[in-house]
Amino acid sequence: MQHNHPVRTLLGQIAERYDQMLRLGHEAEVRRELAEREDLLMLLLFGETMGLPNPAAYHTLELYPALLESYHEWHRRMGMEHSPLDHVRCC
Repeated sequence: MQHNHPVRTLLGQIAERYDQMLRLGHEAEVRRELAEREDLLMLLLFGETMGLPNPAAYHTLELYPALLESYHEWHRRMGMEHSPLDHVRCC
């Protein structure tokens, strides 16, 4: 059994607080960036069914089941009230 040295514990707490301080104020920016990346991925995946060519169709095929759950949120965020795809009904 290994015992934590008080100095090591203190340094760990300082590092954790420093990390929290660096993230402070950037959380909204990080969330926005992640949403933009998800939007691009959704467009790549579901754009093919809307007539847009997808050069990575073979490689992204296995991602469809994982992203079907977030498809509804995506098309609403893109300003489409209902799914533009006939074979994907989420609303």
